[in-house]
Amino acid sequence: MADISQIVESLVKKAIDKQLIQPCDAIYARNQLLGIVKIDNYEEKGSPDSDQSIPDLLELLTDDAVNRGIIENLLDEKEKLQALVMNVFLSKPSEINHLFYEKYKESPEQATNYFYQLSKDSNYIQTKRIAKNIHFKTESDYGELDITINLSKPEKDPEQIRREREMKQDLAYPKNLLSVENEGYVGRIGHPARSNHRIIEVPLEGEKWFLQYSPYVYYNEHCIVLAEEHRPMKINRDSFTRLTEFVEKFPHYFIGSNADLPIVGGSILSHDHYQGGHYTFAMTKAEDEFSFQIEKFPDIEASVIQWPMSVIRLRHNDRHLLIDTADYILQKWRTYSDEAAEIHAFTNETPHNTITPIVRMRDNQFEIDLVLRNNRQTEEHPMGLFHPHEDVHHIKKENIGLIEVMGLAVLPPRLKDELVEIKKHLLNPSVNIAEYHQDWVQSIKKRHSNFTTENVNLIVEQELGLKFARVLEDAGVFKTTADGRSKFKRFLNHL
Repeated sequence: MADISQIVESLVKKAIDKQLIQPCDAIYARNQLLGIVKIDNYEEKGSPDSDQSIPDLLELLTDDAVNRGIIENLLDEKEKLQALVMNVFLSKPSEINHLFYEKYKESPEQATNYFYQLSKDSNYIQTKRIAKNIHFKTESDYGELDITINLSKPEKDPEQIRREREMKQDLAYPKNLLSVENEGYVGRIGHPARSNHRIIEVPLEGEKWFLQYSPYVYYNEHCIVLAEEHRPMKINRDSFTRLTEFVEKFPHYFIGSNADLPIVGGSILSHDHYQGGHYTFAMTKAEDEFSFQIEKFPDIEASVIQWPMSVIRLRHNDRHLLIDTADYILQKWRTYSDEAAEIHAFTNETPHNTITPIVRMRDNQFEIDLVLRNNRQTEEHPMGLFHPHEDVHHIKKENIGLIEVMGLAVLPPRLKDELVEIKKHLLNPSVNIAEYHQDWVQSIKKRHSNFTTENVNLIVEQELGLKFARVLEDAGVFKTTADGRSKFKRFLNHL
């Protein structure tokens, strides 16, 4: 076990190196840390250890606190302690906002670079855990798709789960995981520690909205933009206004919203929010399949893109004209039914049609992608007709949210070990694999005859990419076949 005084001194030194604090703050920071971890006897050790990262040092510190009985050996207790420790090195929200906007005067990119680096250095973004994720790219008919097997979120032990069940009281603070009240919140069993969490105020359409980063980023500068007001997500004209205003303020970022209905929406529909970042997805690179004109908006450049989901792309340099056009299409889609395409706008009073919008700047023009969604369930497809079908559930059966829509698969942790077994089986058929992968593995064998230790990884990765493309095709309301495209054009004529 490392010496606790050495760990504290190393953390302070790291915080100075990362410019979280100044050298003259060192004694103050050290004393704050000693108070948090309840150490009375501190010994100066001279030169602190510089080889270990901040996440490594935090783990040593929490292990020591567990061993001395300062905290219990529970995930939430350890995270609370680590966040409290890192909060010592962070300025108050007002100071961070001030510095962000000082840098914004130089350029929006400088401002976000500063805040993203701060969010990583403060251990709010869990860089060490994210590094565990498996990530690769794979070719498809729709371009290069991103595949991520999500291994970053730590598994809860049984005692943690038991405590969470016991804690299911009427606790309504913070109201949810996205509310502004999380900034600086110490945390509790069942609600994550956010002492080291900071948010940036970004006014949108005369309302208070805030920018933060995801603690478990799935791509570069994966940010969340959230409303101050507690209200459910809703896709409407105001959404297009806010999204275009955001990229006007931060033209190097894209921004989009999950759909606002269950099954086709994201995981948190209870709080109005968007996701964005500084990353180019496969969908962004997708080319126009064909152009069309909307009679009511002849100046708008409109096209359908080559993508497995049903996407209308609009371009113009006047964002207000684009807002009008996007809202017009949304209203038309909300009430659109086509029996032949199995699209029903309503079941009785229950709506099924909505849109996943994504906005970016390209060549000094605003560009809006409108992804048509429908959440209808049928007897044959009880989880959703335009949702991953049962034959792909062995890979992915969760909702297809904004990130997947754009071409980045977020796949479950179980696949890490299962794919290893599949590769072993392809090299040696006597190795057993899970029953639900059998059909897929047989189809891989039909397409590939010679498996070697040199090629098996690439083959399985390619096949996983093809399966994810199938997932996206299932979620497309108009299929990419000639028949599907003719049905798509029927809706475009309706516009």
